[in-house]
Amino acid sequence: MLSSWTKHFLHCTLLVFVISIFEIWSGGVKLSADVQNTFNFNPWERYGFIWCFMLYLLRCLTFLPLPQVLLNFGGLTLYNAFQDKVILKGSPLLAPFICIRIVTRGDYPQLVKANVARNMARCLETGLENFIIEVVTDKIIGLPVHRRIREVVVPKSYKTKTGALFKSRALQFCLEDNVNILADCDWVVHLDEETLLTENSIRGVLNFVLDGKHQFGQGLITYANEEVVNWFTTLADSFRVADDMGKLRIQLSMFHKPLLSWKGSYVVTQLGAERHISFDNGLDGSIAEDCFFAMRAAKEGYTFNFVEGEMWEKSPFSLWDFIQQRKRWLQGILLVVHSAAIPSKTKIWLALSCYSWVTLPLSTSNLVLARYFPIPCPAIMDFVCAFIAGVNIYMYIFGVVKSFSLYRFGVLKFTLCIIGALCTIPFNVIIENVAVIWGLFGNKYKFYVVHKEIKPLVIV
Repeated sequence: MLSSWTKHFLHCTLLVFVISIFEIWSGGVKLSADVQNTFNFNPWERYGFIWCFMLYLLRCLTFLPLPQVLLNFGGLTLYNAFQDKVILKGSPLLAPFICIRIVTRGDYPQLVKANVARNMARCLETGLENFIIEVVTDKIIGLPVHRRIREVVVPKSYKTKTGALFKSRALQFCLEDNVNILADCDWVVHLDEETLLTENSIRGVLNFVLDGKHQFGQGLITYANEEVVNWFTTLADSFRVADDMGKLRIQLSMFHKPLLSWKGSYVVTQLGAERHISFDNGLDGSIAEDCFFAMRAAKEGYTFNFVEGEMWEKSPFSLWDFIQQRKRWLQGILLVVHSAAIPSKTKIWLALSCYSWVTLPLSTSNLVLARYFPIPCPAIMDFVCAFIAGVNIYMYIFGVVKSFSLYRFGVLKFTLCIIGALCTIPFNVIIENVAVIWGLFGNKYKFYVVHKEIKPLVIV
């Protein structure tokens, strides 16, 4: 059995190898003089000023993802990516009170009931004592009566001061004085209705709240546990796993700020800080409520940290849900970037990341234009472009390695999963382009909720 640091060393070696191979294959690193002298013409004369200017401008757009690529590279190499079991740094008996808060529309009551029962069992098995599981829902779920379970139904008549909608509205309702039962020193673990706790994540949360140095935290979510419903979306989401272990981890662990935002699940907050920030952020803060909240918290000077241990979720069950999910994220983040409530200095890195996404169709066009309208570029420019592509390709490989167990799947199936993830890249690029175009021209104030329950087969 390899140690965690041995695994990490092998992973870093593979990362450098993949980047090197891609640099050489794409011409980012030119090994011969013949290759270096390929472009022996003046592009301004061949294509004309306007078209040549456009070609260089489109090539420059590929640099917009560089900040997040550097963060991903740093996060994946500077921190042990294969840490062993999370060790408790204090007694659960001494931990402050924790509220595990699940927000749902109430469309999937059986799923919510099942996951509440599973998460309750996991908490008790791990030794968690001072906690409650709170389900906030638009529709009555009918959870069993239990001293550790609380069901909060958001009235249809409830309105926030700024007109926040959807998940923001429900989260803000919990903070109202006549609803909230928690003290400012208590902690809240925010989950989606499909999120499952693990022993490691519970220990990670306990360590985070016992440390108490930071008001907000977040950890890793993986999507390939238990039954895989849709192999394409699960393999495509391997990129998100790497994104958590790279970009998310380094920005929270090193900078203690959500420079490029964070997710809406596996969020740990101190209630006093959460109430100060609030989720009552109007329409602009209702689509990507997690992003808006993080930017406001950063603006107010609160600090963040990475929470050890992973939680489990499922990838979207269909391509339609996959596209809709990406479209909503893009639209929500765009609203945050364009909101006057967030200062430019707070959201500058988020804006760069967002516009690298928005301009994806233009950046993708370079794959065709570089073939039919080649332009000479400085060596450093070719190197950086290849580096960005190499890191992004490796993230799919790492995501599979982190999500799928070699011992559970075996060498053959594990290898096929890696190959499958790489094969999803061109299709994922197409899907992301569709989501971007649709998101830019579609209704930006619609909150699409993906399907989260597997419909049983009806035998006739």
